[in-house]
Amino acid sequence: MPEFATLEYENLNSVVYAALCDALMQGRFQPGDRLKIRDLAEQFGTSVTPIRDAVLRLANDEAITFRSPRDIRIAGLSEGRYREIRAIRVRLEGLAAETAAQVATSADIQVLEQILRENEQAITDGDRLRGTQLNQAFHFMLPQIAGLPVLTTILRRLWLQMGPHISDAYLAGGRAMIDHHYPVVEALKRHDSPAASMAIVDDILLGGKPILDRIARGEEREARRA
Repeated sequence: MPEFATLEYENLNSVVYAALCDALMQGRFQPGDRLKIRDLAEQFGTSVTPIRDAVLRLANDEAITFRSPRDIRIAGLSEGRYREIRAIRVRLEGLAAETAAQVATSADIQVLEQILRENEQAITDGDRLRGTQLNQAFHFMLPQIAGLPVLTTILRRLWLQMGPHISDAYLAGGRAMIDHHYPVVEALKRHDSPAASMAIVDDILLGGKPILDRIARGEEREARRA
């Protein structure tokens, strides 16, 4: 289970929920991982109440599933649900890239290029967690550059479900997970909105193929067991 810093904030419910959301989006959990409320409370240095409240919110977000009160797990994705989320991401992240290309500064480009350099190193090192975190950082930089905070909020909900599956497939996906990030950066340098949108769509559709393949294989295994 990921480690979390002890909290000393007054609004613990929101802080715990935000921390768990970040952990999900950044791939610190993988599909099927079990959440133990008491263990999380000990790590955060809180009572079980804010942890339980955060877990209930995550269940409402469809990011976790309750098999029983003592068996709470990171949610899986069916192939159909993955394709639906992917179709939404194509539209929304395409908009983020398109808009970012219109306003990106040299400083913005430098941040994206630094993320890519560090992601290259993470892949070379076989560091799944670091690679997944940097992948999420790259994608979320686009609506940030574009100045679209409402879009960022919507994407966070989708990435709660996607983060664990990106993490699960990251090492197997290898360079496919970041190859399409480079054309995104080049399009932003040229302020080429259509090319930026097309590049991030290619990343989601083509770069995400290892994720889809992994989900499809999991469904096939479950079907054979049934």
